[in-house]
Amino acid sequence: APGLLALKNALSPVGHVTVLAPNRNWSASGHVKTMHKPLRVDETLLADGTPALATDGAPSDAVALAFLGIVDGPIDLVVAGINQGANLGHDITYSGTVTAAMEGAIAGGVPSIAVSLYSLTSVDFDVAGTAAASLARQVLTHGLPANVLLNVNVPALPPDRIAGTMITRMGSRIYRDELIRRLDP
Repeated sequence: APGLLALKNALSPVGHVTVLAPNRNWSASGHVKTMHKPLRVDETLLADGTPALATDGAPSDAVALAFLGIVDGPIDLVVAGINQGANLGHDITYSGTVTAAMEGAIAGGVPSIAVSLYSLTSVDFDVAGTAAASLARQVLTHGLPANVLLNVNVPALPPDRIAGTMITRMGSRIYRDELIRRLDP
């Protein structure tokens, strides 16, 4: 995914980056744990030729696999994303990106960040990548309280139009779902 590549590129100057991600889109998957089938992990290449690992599991499975030993060495930080579209309010319970960060904070016990680009149309993930790298540096230096993750939503704006960063609590989200009944011929 282009957001994943942008995130890897932005984080590479911060430290050693290992990419282990699902091999398909898991939007609105929630905090899934695969229990009754084997999980597979395959070597793959990102679009720029960077080696990566892909699993047929969910985003939270990918993070769990990393902590269970698929990734060599210590894991100091989990950064998930970059998701296209904001993860606000109750969305976080559905978001594969946020639940990957949850898995890092809860099961891995390490600081974790979920990063989303607040746009469904923009495909320029560089601003979100830059924000993620800056935040990753701060978190690696100062840490986070135990079992805390950061859910970051970056607006799809040029860097000079972003006014700053705001820390806030999670709000609620009102959904206006509608059932549409149809006859299946």
